[in-house]
Amino acid sequence: MRAAGRVVAEMHQAIRAAAAPGVTTLQLDRVARDVLSSRSATSNFLGYHGYPAVICASVNDEVVHGIPNERPLQIGDIVSIDCGAIVNGWHGDAAFTMGIGTIEADAQRLIDTADRALAAAVAAMNSGGHLGDVGAAVESVVQMAGYGSPRDYCGHGIGRAMHEDPDVENRGRRGKGPRLEPGVVLAIEPMLIAGGRDDVMVLDDDWTVVTVDGSLAAHTEHTVVVTDRGPEILTRL
Repeated sequence: MRAAGRVVAEMHQAIRAAAAPGVTTLQLDRVARDVLSSRSATSNFLGYHGYPAVICASVNDEVVHGIPNERPLQIGDIVSIDCGAIVNGWHGDAAFTMGIGTIEADAQRLIDTADRALAAAVAAMNSGGHLGDVGAAVESVVQMAGYGSPRDYCGHGIGRAMHEDPDVENRGRRGKGPRLEPGVVLAIEPMLIAGGRDDVMVLDDDWTVVTVDGSLAAHTEHTVVVTDRGPEILTRL
């Protein structure tokens, strides 16, 4: 899983370098495909329940599962990129949100808060802890910042399949839920809605999830393993 995670991290690195005003999300999908090919890895997104791309690219009010298209990114946009890789049957999965050119301060605060929520959740993945600790860590950061978070979308276990038990919700109670033991691997993925509400809807493409109030959204994710020495992020270089 470290090998798969490294490929995902390299995909993120290449996409961050390529994302700029005038570039389309479909072009970013091709960048990700090139990384997969160079590493002899395969995509766990492409073909998943019919999904047509190797990345999800969600722009501005799109929360998750945006399908890459020919619309050029513009200065001031924020885009969330989610992608994964399979190496020797093992999966990695991670996401990030970035601004295109100069973005508004409120948009940058949303992105920064999503990153903080993910960091807090990772720090809570300690051996002997509980799954509820992870969700509570995300929830605390999101609520203190005044943001919302969709209730029907969450993280997940990951290993020989991209989505495994348990669900990793972005809310919870400390000390509750299954115990975290060494070897447990979770894909933690905070999703934040700037408008402070939890309401989302799916567009007619049956994939793209958007905020009902039209406010910006941010999505971050890492694949993380519990060890005796603390949590280890597998999808970071």
